[in-house]
Amino acid sequence: MHRMKNKIHSMNMIFVYARIGFFLVVFSFLVPCVKSGNAAMRVKDIAYVKGVRDNQLYGYGLVVGLQGTGDSQIFRVTRQLAVNIFEKLGVLIAEADFLSKNIAAVTVTVNIPAFARPGDKLDVVVSSIGDSKSLEGGVLLQTALQGADNEVYAVAQGPLSIGGYNIEGQSQSVRKNISTTAYISNGAIVEKEIHFSILQDKSISVVLRDPDFTTANRLVEAIHAHYPNAARAIDAAVVTIVPPKEFQSEDAIIRFVASIEELYVKPDSIARVIINERTGTIVAGENVRISTVAVAHGNLSITITEKPEVSQPGAFSSGQTAIMPRTEIQAEEEENKLNIIQEGVTIADVARALNILGVTPRDLISIFQAIKRAGALHAELVIM
Repeated sequence: MHRMKNKIHSMNMIFVYARIGFFLVVFSFLVPCVKSGNAAMRVKDIAYVKGVRDNQLYGYGLVVGLQGTGDSQIFRVTRQLAVNIFEKLGVLIAEADFLSKNIAAVTVTVNIPAFARPGDKLDVVVSSIGDSKSLEGGVLLQTALQGADNEVYAVAQGPLSIGGYNIEGQSQSVRKNISTTAYISNGAIVEKEIHFSILQDKSISVVLRDPDFTTANRLVEAIHAHYPNAARAIDAAVVTIVPPKEFQSEDAIIRFVASIEELYVKPDSIARVIINERTGTIVAGENVRISTVAVAHGNLSITITEKPEVSQPGAFSSGQTAIMPRTEIQAEEEENKLNIIQEGVTIADVARALNILGVTPRDLISIFQAIKRAGALHAELVIM
């Protein structure tokens, strides 16, 4: 029996060691992946091809089917819009005779993505432009959506969804979300394609989302490693690339752009410390450095106590009973030592050093501002 227990114990220990070995092996494989992920990013995550972007469309239309929450008669644009629509349908009616609280004039906006084709459906945002109280239950009539060039690229129509409600009584109202703005999922249909070519003068341009000279230069070097002498940085944001001859056609340029997007580049950025005084939030980049500086932080606490006392006049005197104020003031100042922050430390070291002082995030804001004024903070200080 004793031997059996020892055998079971040995098997359990082997199982534990096997599990530990398994986790160590997995960890050894994961660490290089994490390091490489932190070291570099794909080009498609930090840049985009010039010309491949969304475009904004807009229009104005009429929402019908409201339950008395539409525009009032004071807003004449709604009545004129309704009369125009009825005239297109062959119904002649005077504007003065059109009295309804179930309609509302609205603006319709939508973003049309690159490469959208006729027949594609887009989400629509509908917003009231009159004095309508709510668009709940309404239906948007067919509305043409045009671009900045006044060309119609899509049409929108359908029932509205506001994701809330607005209920009003004589003395109380209850509202959830904004009821004068609504959405139509897949409410717009693309009618016209926006044409553009990725190739411009036999070259393409890659634009960095966060312009930086170092990042642009690293992008050029990464492209040259695969396509020698094909890229050139125009400025801190734009890198032009001349594809090899085998990729100059419209069909092959897609494969070339896909290969560029999969390249890995380590982005660089300016050292910044972002401070939001309203919320007490501090965000600092890894490149923030601080020169040798001495920091001491103490709080001054002042307590004022009012203890009124009753003053009673002497017997048989002509005086009156009065309340005399008695004020006590106490001032306490915390004693904190002077702490030295060495030169060249990282922001993590600074945080640990300041935590020794026991300061709050709002105190850290004041400390960072003071270090910046002392010339010891080598980073851009951004206060929101």
